[in-house]
Parts: sequence; structure tokens; C-alpha cells
Amino acid sequence: MTITISFHGAADTVTGSRHLVQLGGQRILLDCGMFQGFKVHRERNWAPPSPELLGADAVVLSHAHLDHSGWLPALVKHGFRGPVYASAATRDLAEVLLLDSAYLQEEDARRANRYGYSRHAKALPLYTRRDAQRAIARIVPLPPGRDALCGKVRIGFTPVGHLLGACAVTLALGPERLVFSGDVGRSNDLLMPAPQQVPDADVLLVESTYGNRAHPKDDAAAQLAQIISDTVQRGGSVLMPAFAVGRAQALMLVLQRLKASGQIPPDLPVYLDSPMAIEATALYHKHRRLLRVPAREADHLADGVRMVGDARQSMRLVRSRWPSVIISASGMATGGRVLHHLKAMAPIAKHHIVFAGFQVGGSRGARLVGGASEVKIHGEYVPVRAMVSQLEGFSGHADSDELMAWLRGLRQPPRQTFVVHGEPDASDALRIRIKDELGWKVRVPQHGETVEA
Repeated sequence: MTITISFHGAADTVTGSRHLVQLGGQRILLDCGMFQGFKVHRERNWAPPSPELLGADAVVLSHAHLDHSGWLPALVKHGFRGPVYASAATRDLAEVLLLDSAYLQEEDARRANRYGYSRHAKALPLYTRRDAQRAIARIVPLPPGRDALCGKVRIGFTPVGHLLGACAVTLALGPERLVFSGDVGRSNDLLMPAPQQVPDADVLLVESTYGNRAHPKDDAAAQLAQIISDTVQRGGSVLMPAFAVGRAQALMLVLQRLKASGQIPPDLPVYLDSPMAIEATALYHKHRRLLRVPAREADHLADGVRMVGDARQSMRLVRSRWPSVIISASGMATGGRVLHHLKAMAPIAKHHIVFAGFQVGGSRGARLVGGASEVKIHGEYVPVRAMVSQLEGFSGHADSDELMAWLRGLRQPPRQTFVVHGEPDASDALRIRIKDELGWKVRVPQHGETVEA
């Protein structure tokens, strides 16, 4: 049986996950993600959907992160009317993420028009909150272990850690199995259980975010404790740009443990300045049975954390001079309230900016981690004199060794493996490992390519 796959995203970069599968007379779009990072990639978000995407019979979301779900409102805006299948937790998180994404885009357009730093006569959002609401209404929650039917194709989910609700996707027609890994989590993740194994795949799409790297063996929590102690001692604050869903909750857990063990001052103020992260924290509590964290810790995840709800509170915090730890979104400093904190803190040497996750090439976070002496925020250049660190030990992605361990769990080699969702060097490094160590037929597809497998 022939399976046709068209790679509309995440084929030459780590974002914009969109893979259109034709199987058994059905067209199923695996993920509907937003491109992030370099401008040449971000501009793809503005291209109207092709007729084959609009005519898909269904969309299946592996998880809620915007690079996997964030283009769904644009697809619906242009006329997609099919069902969107996701796990229950993914559906809940996607509601928070998509509404926030739409709000930020509306605000960015408003600010650009007000201050005149758009190159367009009138800046417009990619989509509105109304578009996001219409997209969310199309999501059908599908529990792991229970399949949905799209024609004769069965759609199933297997939890793979990484994020609340994140799953690998299996499309099955008779004995034929296509498996999409989504984002595979770590075996020792702070919040999520180790990824479950998918036993069989005739065709496999596997992510490669960390396909060329192993996570450092250093104790990331101890490193963070040292950074906080040193910064507070010199009268500074620590700013932690964090993904509002997943990473913010993991960092709160780490900070609770560091306070309890006396590694950082127990009275040190910790702020969560992200309305989306506050909402997501409530969803982590709602779905706490999916976590690996003991119930007692899950119930007290946000104890002592000062939740910053409205914009006025946030601006007061921006002007604060008292040493503190501030967790704010977005995780790659591409938008959100963290930008106001960056503008205030980056020029001051006593502060420390800590990135606790992967930074897509071309993002503001990647430039900061790369040693930029200034960054552009809200149309103006801001000098960077604060210390900047990246702690990859907090990453929610499997590294190269963990990806290979997950692949070895398949009972038989797939007849074809495609390496996706990675920067070119990471994808090719994982391809080489799969070829040399497993002997599988494997390749890295190109953006816009259509293949038969």
C-alpha cells in the first residue's frame, strides 16, 4: 500500500510542523504549527493555505506547543472545516495557547500601528481571537488508547512525555501503520513520565530537535541555585524567559525544591508574570494524574509564587528594584511580557537572564544566548550588559541518545523513516546515526517535498 506524505513544515527547520498524509483515500494533516525563528521561516506563516491543506479530512495535533498547533486558527480562517483530533489535555492547553497567541498578535499589530514601526501601511494580525475561538471549537478530545476513525483510517495516540497531553500519532489502515513521533520527552523529565513506546511502524516520522546533541550531565538545578545566589548577592534579579506551558511549571517546581533544601533564600520573591502560564498552571493541576510528580508536590506547585495577573502589576514589577526571580513568557523572548523585563534588565550588569530551553535560530533568545551586545525590542535597540546563560538541562526534548533508545523500541525496522522537526545539522546527524547504528532506510525530507513511502 502506498502512503503519500507532503512536508509543508518542520522539514528544514525545527518549527512549523505540518505533514499532510494521504492514506486509504483520506488526507490527514499531522500538526498545524506556526513557523518561528528566522524571518524567512516566519514569513511562511502568511502564505495562504494550499487547496490540499484546506481540503484535508482531518487535522491531528501531537501536542499544544505553538510550533505544532499555532497555525490552526489561520487554517480555519481560510476555510478549513474538518475535525481536529487531540488528547484531552492538548485540547485544554491549546485553548490557552491559541487565544494568547491571537491576543499577542493583535497587540503587536496595534503597537506597530501606533508607533509606526511596521513596514506595512497597516499592520494586521495573522489571526484574531475570534479565529482562534473558531479553531478551538473544532478540536475533538481523544483519550490515549481510544481510536478515532477518519474514513477507514484509525487515529491513535501514545503518550511520549515532553508536555502535558503530548502524544505520538499512529495512522492505521489494516496492517499498515504510519507513526509520527511528535516531540519525544526525556526519560527523567521533571514533570512528565518517560515516553511510552510505539511497537510498530511501517513508515515513521521522527523529530530531531536535539538530534546532534546530548544533554549535559551537570545538575541544572544546582547551576540555577548558584546563579540565583550570586545574582541576589550583588543586588540583582534573575529573569527566566520560559514557555508558559510546561517549562514555567517545571521551573516553579525546581525553585520550590531549591527553597526547601536551603540552596536559595526561602524568602526570595518569585514572580510568575504571564497570564497564560497562570492558566496553564491550573490545567497542570487539573490533569495532575498525568504527571510523574507526587500528588503533594503537584498540589503545592505554586505555593509562595506571586502571580502577576494584570498589565499594571506587571509594569510595577518591571520598575521594581528588589532582588527577585521573574518567570515570564515567551520562552524564546519572541513576544509577551518578558520583553518589557528584558528592556529594563538587559542594560544593567547586576542582573542575570537565564534561558532554560531550546532557542530556535533567528529568535531573540538565540541571539542573546549567542552573545549579542544588543537586541531589538519594540522597534528600538537595547544594549545587553546583564549576564546571559542557557541551561539545557531543563529541556523537555529527548536528546540524541534518548531518541535512539526510543527508536530501538520498535519491534521491526520501518520500511522508511523520515527525520523532521530539526535544524539541518541536527536532522542530518540523527539520520546518520539511524543509518549507521540501526541500518534503517532513512532520509531528511525537504520543505514542500511530496514523497511516496
